[in-house]
Amino acid sequence: MKTIKGPAIFLAQFMGPKRPFNTLESICKWAASLGYKGVQIPTWDANYFDLAQAAKSKDYCDEIRGMIEAHGLAITELSTHLQGQLVAVHPAYGDLFDSFAPRQVRGKSGARTQWAISQLNQAAKASKNLGLKSHATFSGALLWHTMYPWPQRPSGLVEDGFKELARRWKPILDVFDKQGVNVCYELHPGEDLHDGITFERFLKETGNHPRCCILYDPSHFVLQQLDYLQFIDFYHPHIKMMHVKDAEFNPTGKSGVYGGYQGWIDRPGRFRSLGDGQINFGAIFSKLTKYDFEGWAVMEWECCLKHPEQGAAEGAPFIAHHIIRAADKAFDDFAATSKNQKLNKKVLGL
Repeated sequence: MKTIKGPAIFLAQFMGPKRPFNTLESICKWAASLGYKGVQIPTWDANYFDLAQAAKSKDYCDEIRGMIEAHGLAITELSTHLQGQLVAVHPAYGDLFDSFAPRQVRGKSGARTQWAISQLNQAAKASKNLGLKSHATFSGALLWHTMYPWPQRPSGLVEDGFKELARRWKPILDVFDKQGVNVCYELHPGEDLHDGITFERFLKETGNHPRCCILYDPSHFVLQQLDYLQFIDFYHPHIKMMHVKDAEFNPTGKSGVYGGYQGWIDRPGRFRSLGDGQINFGAIFSKLTKYDFEGWAVMEWECCLKHPEQGAAEGAPFIAHHIIRAADKAFDDFAATSKNQKLNKKVLGL
């Protein structure tokens, strides 16, 4: 068995105009001061990380990595959550997602999709230049507006939707394969890949592509009322990344899974800071250790109640407490006997 690496932190929710959150170096220094050992880096703000430069320049990547390592940190993965979302956008969501793209492609769905694909391809090369093995992203969605089947979906709609989604992603997956990097989709409501079944549909349409993998985040499964522990039993061969994020689900007589269009603080399903929700992280870390998960335990902070800096400060020791140093021997080895074929036959009554 392997010991999970960590604790690490996803920087996206902390980036901002004020120090220490306004530069990559200062935010890394801050993360290290809290006890984190790794950082997951967003790639949509060139002021923090220049994706285009990282894709073409090994020297730039060495400089970034050296700066981060000087603070006692490692780069766990890069993230293209926003760009991945734009690989597949239904027109109903076009205006809402335009803000994820540069101004020159806003309102131009075809150009926006091609820009997103080029961003993913750059991320594959940048990951290789940084020596990374996995990458975090979203799948985008063409079918999400039909998630609840009323009116009844036209025959073949779901199959056609996943075929088209796979058609767009298959060349990207091939680029990542050439660079030796896994594409880890965060299974997330709002994406066509949001649970185990949708991941299976997509994986099949990609021809079981070896780089088609999962970013495991149990918080999204709590909000869907999916068994997040059994999920690991089913899909552990595909889980190459994890977000450590807490959540709770407290339905009422007025609102349930769909949330009633309420703000986060009033929804039955809410994301919480680590330790404040309902997720059994002890069981999660045990299962992932059992299945030889080789990645990082990366905290993603999202909470409607607690200040992010308090959540970050509490997150590092919380994760460190849950990381299991994998055993290298059985607890009853002291009573073991050496292999003896004659004895074995005798015990078996042979």
